[in-house]
Amino acid sequence: MNTIGLNKRQQVSDSREIYTNQSGVHDNLEKVVTKHLNAEFRKPPAEHTVNAFHAVAAVIASQPDRPLIMDSCCGTGVSSRLIAQAHPQAWVIALDRSAKRLAKEYDEPLPENLIFAQVDCVDFWKLARKAGWQLHKHYLLYPNPYPKSVQLKYRWHGHPALADLLALGGLLEVRSNWALYIEEFCVALGIAGYTTHTSEAAEVMVSSVTSNHYEAFKPGDEYMTLFERKYCQSGQTVYCCLSQLS
Repeated sequence: MNTIGLNKRQQVSDSREIYTNQSGVHDNLEKVVTKHLNAEFRKPPAEHTVNAFHAVAAVIASQPDRPLIMDSCCGTGVSSRLIAQAHPQAWVIALDRSAKRLAKEYDEPLPENLIFAQVDCVDFWKLARKAGWQLHKHYLLYPNPYPKSVQLKYRWHGHPALADLLALGGLLEVRSNWALYIEEFCVALGIAGYTTHTSEAAEVMVSSVTSNHYEAFKPGDEYMTLFERKYCQSGQTVYCCLSQLS
């Protein structure tokens, strides 16, 4: 088993920077985002996600006054454990489609406020929105960037599930090692009527496309995810977008 502390002394192999055939924000981004914000995503939720949602809902109903924090696409749950430890008063719901990743064991026991769920995130978001959930925080840490221009619809800000994601509210935090991904997310948030903000002493990145800003992010004493550690130790810059959705 492994410990979850990803400190800066631990070295990992190099990671290559993202290659893309895009030279800037996607030409179709505004059209795609506007379409998804004004049309219901009709994909029916998968049965296993419906069952998992009801199981999670039953747990949080036992202490309904706790704030809800979601860590979507959490992988092996390193970030989820750290988030749960940092917010012991909240329920932390960690979502990933891979049972193998979620089953990864670490030396430290799971925090009592952490709930893992093997689900399709887009289905879970839809169900949570329908149930009227409002999040305190929502983390999207290093999602698959889908860097080819033709893959815009697979990026979360170009996906039909964007409206459900935004409707869940809370403080949304998105991180990536691809600046363009974060810039596009900021543009999409602006189209949806949301503003972004940066943390104190951040290196603010200014987009020529939107008034929303993002930042070149510098991790603190610990890395939040295995990907974050790999990217930073490879000398890559990581970027962050913050938006208060509710």
